[in-house]
Amino acid sequence: MPDTRMKQVVFHLRRYEPGKDREPHWEQYKIDSPPGMTVLDGLWKVKELFAPTLAWRSSCRMGICGSCGMLINGRPRLACNTQISELQSDVVAVGPLPNFGIIKDLVPDLHPMFEAHRELMPYLIREDLQEQDSPTGEYWQTPHELERYLQFSYCIKCGCCMAACPTMATDPQYSGPMPLGQAHRYNSDTRDGGFAKRRELLEGGRGPWRCHFAGECSQVCPKGVDPAKAIQMMKQDLVFDLLKLRVRKPAARLVDKPCGKRREDIPAAPPRTVTG
Repeated sequence: MPDTRMKQVVFHLRRYEPGKDREPHWEQYKIDSPPGMTVLDGLWKVKELFAPTLAWRSSCRMGICGSCGMLINGRPRLACNTQISELQSDVVAVGPLPNFGIIKDLVPDLHPMFEAHRELMPYLIREDLQEQDSPTGEYWQTPHELERYLQFSYCIKCGCCMAACPTMATDPQYSGPMPLGQAHRYNSDTRDGGFAKRRELLEGGRGPWRCHFAGECSQVCPKGVDPAKAIQMMKQDLVFDLLKLRVRKPAARLVDKPCGKRREDIPAAPPRTVTG
């Protein structure tokens, strides 16, 4: 039978309000925790009962958007995806993700992560710009070619990997596992032709060579992306390219859109929401 017992837990929260607090401090709140309550549910309860000014990020509550990444009992996790019972403790210690600045309370400043992500050009780079702006066909890709990068495409940009990375804690120039993992995702995509452009950034101090392969980024990833693997594969690609051993292929060719009778198990594509 499922456990239906109510128990009390203590939320040990790291609080910080710029302009008011000189430095972060801890506050405690005791709440009732029914079976199935997530850490995010608990934070809403604390906010409702005791701390109306408590701030954090959250949105989907389903482990999809990545907004509620926090340090929970010493480990970067998604608050919406972590049940209090999983922690096996009557104390739930919650702080903002490490390796980032603090905007307020549990809200980390993720701007450096997204800036590093932007600099590594996380999109398809091709010469046929007109085709990308006004598509007339499709870029050919086999199921096997899709599998080369599919795992890395599951990243939800939550920042947990960045918070767990020991290199990020000591080297502010390092791009970090999320941006590097996503750069490899596009370098591995046969529709992309931007390896040479990204290589100029990856060869410097912000690239994968700063990674010590601790593997913590992959351990905490809530979606199983394995950015540590992506970074090691990126190193291999860069070495092979330096030794002129990397197979360079043109970006996937353009093919006509499928025509004829549509399969009943595949829904029609939605109408375009952006027009040129």
